[in-house]
Formats: sequence, C-alpha cells, structure tokens
Amino acid sequence: MRWILLISGLLPILLIVAGLIYADMKFREVHRVPVGGLLDSGGGGENILIVGSDTRANADPNAPDAGAIVGDATDRAPAGERSDTIMVLRLEGGGSKMLSIPRDLIVQIADTNQKDRINSSYNADLGGGAARLIKTVQKSLGIPINRYMEVDFVTFAGLVDAVGGVTIDFPYPAFDNNTGLDIKKAGPNKLNGEQALAYVRSRHYTEIKEDGKAHEDPTADLGRIQRQQTFLRTIMGKVAGSHNPFTLLKIGGEVASGIRVDDKLGLWGAMKLAWDFKGLNPVSVPLPVAVNSDHATLHLQEPDADGVLAQFR
Repeated sequence: MRWILLISGLLPILLIVAGLIYADMKFREVHRVPVGGLLDSGGGGENILIVGSDTRANADPNAPDAGAIVGDATDRAPAGERSDTIMVLRLEGGGSKMLSIPRDLIVQIADTNQKDRINSSYNADLGGGAARLIKTVQKSLGIPINRYMEVDFVTFAGLVDAVGGVTIDFPYPAFDNNTGLDIKKAGPNKLNGEQALAYVRSRHYTEIKEDGKAHEDPTADLGRIQRQQTFLRTIMGKVAGSHNPFTLLKIGGEVASGIRVDDKLGLWGAMKLAWDFKGLNPVSVPLPVAVNSDHATLHLQEPDADGVLAQFR
C-alpha cells in the first residue's frame, strides 16, 4: 500500500520531469540562427522580429544552396531568396501589438552604401541573411530587436492540422485559383492545413461582394501581409492555449521543423515565450507608407510613420 501511495505521489513529479526532458529534446531540434550578438537586451518591452516565407518547403533539400531551408546553423538565406513577410511583434505589460513591414519598403541597407527594398537585406546574393536584416531594421527604422524567429509557412501549416484547424473570419466569400483558396460563405470558416496555406499564400485574393461580382484585392502584397498576420495571430494563440498532451506532442514536432530562432534563446526563455503567447491577440498597427513614382516600391509616409515606429522603440 505504501508503495502505491509513494508511486502515486511521485507520478506528477515524474510526469513533469518527463515533460521537461521531452521539451528539451524537441527544443534542441529547433535550428538556430547565430545572431545573438546583434540582439538588444534592454527596453521596457520585447520586440520579436518574425520573418515568414511561403516558399521554403518547395526547395530541393539536396541543392547546394538549400542549407538554410533544411535548417543548418548558418544565418544566410539561400541564394536569391528574400523574406516574404517581415513583422515585429511587441510584448509589453501584458499587451501585444504587431507591425508589418512591407517587403517593398525602400530603406538604407545595413553595411552597404545603397538603398533598396528592405527584404533584399536578407538576400544571400548580396551577402545578407538574418544578421543584415536585423541590423537594417534596427538602424533604418530605429526598432530594437530582442528576439529573432523565422517561420516557414509551408511547414507551419502542419500546425493547423495538429491543433484541429484554425478559424478565420472572412468578410466575404473569397477565392484564389492560383493557390486553391475557395471560401463559399462569409463569416468564420474553419480551415485545415491545406486551406490555411492557400490563404496565406494568396497573391490574387478575390472576394465576391454584395454586387455579386469578383473583386481582386487591390492592395496586392500589403493585403497578403495582413492575411499572414491574421494567420500567425490565430495559430500562435491556439497553440499556446492547448493543454491536450497528445496535441502538444504533435505541435512539438511541427514547431521544431517549421521555425528557426536566434541562438540566444534558451529552453526556459522559449517556455516563457510560449506562456506569453497564451491567448495572444496582438493589435495590428499599420505602418504609414506611400507608393513611389515607379509604382512598385514604397517609402515611409512622414511624420505619421515615425509616430508608429515610436510605439516599438
């Protein structure tokens, strides 16, 4: 009887220890980006630079330039690749806000004498990668970066199935024949992984409005950024709120293969970050930009842009 009582008393402790061992094992599988020396350690809040790509899983893992795709330890992007989505998530005082930085925004590229699209700083053809992107965001936009994370939307879509789908609210029925997105009715729609990926990859997002006609989103990539932001907010909140141990096992595998993090982030820091993500619903803060004369690139619209950027400093 005493042995049964002893085992019963020890069981919760054993489960916690086993959980920590599993968490540590999975965390060691997460690929690291050696940029810890560039990260800011001060400030009243925490800024996480999130870089998203919807093309990585399509690359050939045996290709010579595919190292970062399959997660080697270097911080360089595959040759020719640029970041599809750049966001800054700020956690401060129990609240959160998210800023999207358009990839076509023209800024001074760190460590160069040239101005170019901000996502070109990540381009390996220019000797870039995570380090140069971080420095560019910090120097050109004045935003201190405390954490760095890369999200592979293609792999990350597996998280959607692991948590039983995600619900996205659509103001109108929508479709994109290029990605396979096909939403028949307006309102909350539960998406599986394949549908969620079609949603975040959509560059020709088209809505059927009250007049019964198809209206393609005129904001192009800016609209796609907002959809990716919505997806990230939804999936992060659902993942952090999950308590089912079997679901958590699935999540662990998908997260390990779908993200890369800065090499300064340890297990306890990752656990704290996961706790901070619990119930996360960041306020979307649009960055005021205007179209340049080439009709292809953007510039900051001052003085409004500086006021927005100040919220992340």
